[in-house]
Amino acid sequence: MEIPVIDFNELNGEARSKTMALLDQACEKWGFFQVENHGIDKKLMDKVKQLINEYYEENLRASFYKSEIAKSLDQEVTSKVDWESSFFIWHRPTSNIEGIPNFSEDHCKTMNEYIAQLIKMAEKLSELMCENLGLEKGHIKDAFSGGKGPSVGTKVAKYPQCPQPELVRGLREHTDAGGIILLLQDDQVPGLEFLKDGEWFAIPPSKNNTMFVNIGDQVEVLSNGRYKSVLHRVLADKNGSRLSIATFYNPAGDAIISPAPKLLYPNHLRFQDYLKHYATTKFSDKGLRFETMKQMADGHNGFLS
Repeated sequence: MEIPVIDFNELNGEARSKTMALLDQACEKWGFFQVENHGIDKKLMDKVKQLINEYYEENLRASFYKSEIAKSLDQEVTSKVDWESSFFIWHRPTSNIEGIPNFSEDHCKTMNEYIAQLIKMAEKLSELMCENLGLEKGHIKDAFSGGKGPSVGTKVAKYPQCPQPELVRGLREHTDAGGIILLLQDDQVPGLEFLKDGEWFAIPPSKNNTMFVNIGDQVEVLSNGRYKSVLHRVLADKNGSRLSIATFYNPAGDAIISPAPKLLYPNHLRFQDYLKHYATTKFSDKGLRFETMKQMADGHNGFLS
């Protein structure tokens, strides 16, 4: 069983319909997938990884191994801790990047260039998802916008080499709260796992700077449960430190999220009314029949009055 791979180059030719179907299946059946030919500068991606690894070694590594998290291994009380060293960068609607301790001008400039490209990718993915869901292409972006546009932030994490990985998780099982998550991950050290059909599915390190994408809770809400957020976790590793740079394309804090009206089934309908409409539309598209019943339930028709 291999992770779905969406090739953005295939969206502009004869393979478009096949690629769109693959994306739809990935969102519905998997909740995660990889993207190739995503348009993000791969040299820039390499530089981001290099700078973050250097930042960790110079500023975070020593303090992590002196932390309470590291000491908890000796006590074997590890069920409520995560074996990770992380910090969060806000990009939109406001940025905190210049306030991160010891984050150089080069770090800030490189990360800002990377995020600008990443936002374009997230918006493209949101439009493709909307197309597959039968929504206006800007529906997700508009739903996420609130007063100041979608919220964008990056969790930068290292999962340090762990002497007793059987005692602790790198990151405990969870779904992501937000919208569309774009992950630039380690190309050497494994550890990321997603739950698929009741079993944990190992996500291999990303080669050639493919981008890993997963769906958050708010896309599941907006799609009325059609697209799924999925449990995932990170295992600690005895032989290496894993890099994770996860950027979240999320709703604004004041955004009101609800299922897209087009995706809702009719509700509060009387079965006798449905049968009456069905009698004359039995051999037509049921989607149109459902849409008519939704309008009737909303009082746009005198049927239910």
